Amino acid sequence: MASSSYRRPRTRSAPPLVLKLLQGSKRWLTSAIALFLFLAIWELLTLSPDANLPGPIRVLQETWPLIIDPFFDNGGTDKGLFWQILASLKRVAIGFSLSAVVGIATGMIIGSSRLIYDALDPIFQVLRTVPPLAWLPISLAAFQDSEPSAIFVIFITAIWPIIINTAVGVHQIPQDYKNVAQVLQLSRTKYFTDVLFPATVPYVFTGLRIGVGLSWLAIVAAEMLIGGVGIGFFIWDAWNSSLISEIILALVYVGLVGLLLDKLMTLVGNRVVKGSQQ
Repeated sequence: MASSSYRRPRTRSAPPLVLKLLQGSKRWLTSAIALFLFLAIWELLTLSPDANLPGPIRVLQETWPLIIDPFFDNGGTDKGLFWQILASLKRVAIGFSLSAVVGIATGMIIGSSRLIYDALDPIFQVLRTVPPLAWLPISLAAFQDSEPSAIFVIFITAIWPIIINTAVGVHQIPQDYKNVAQVLQLSRTKYFTDVLFPATVPYVFTGLRIGVGLSWLAIVAAEMLIGGVGIGFFIWDAWNSSLISEIILALVYVGLVGLLLDKLMTLVGNRVVKGSQQ
């Protein structure tokens, strides 16, 4: 039986890059529709003249000068949102960096000794539940200045998840790894770089990611009380002036900055984890 000369056309799938772009576009379109529906519902709920909160259109109209000019500086606390957020980020950077250094070192020491871990873990479990603002009176009494007090609040808020996650990571190191290190008589430096760090880095970055999120939450709350330049005081000052639209705009910026910090920490963590596993 002669074979047919007719050939069915091959179905060609789209290149991976095109598929990726299509999937990304679909995701963005879904998010845009959800955002539009949210804004539409918000606008409908605030159409009444008796509404206590402004709708999105009114918020945009009343805060437009702040949106288009975030870099103005009239002295004192009368600054654009860029400088307000930058001042808050500087405090977070100092406080979080200190908590990362101290927390990782403390977590590794605690995780290396079962006796120390059992002794200190109940204390850490209690202290980590203390709300960030509860530390502010203690820090003001200790430092007698608002700036180091705000940094201390960030430090003490972020350090607990870093310590606990690092200690858990050290605990999870398989005993076989420790036995091999002893057989090979690795130096402390080689044990840290070749065994301890690669095994604990995923846990460390989990703690750092939680810590940076808590730091951003803490500084906004602390700045409402300590005053000065910062996004937290900007929100409190707007509340005292009954500028609700400015508060809503600041909350949007706070959320976006918090999201960027989380994504940045995740990106760095993924790269370091991949590097440690190679």
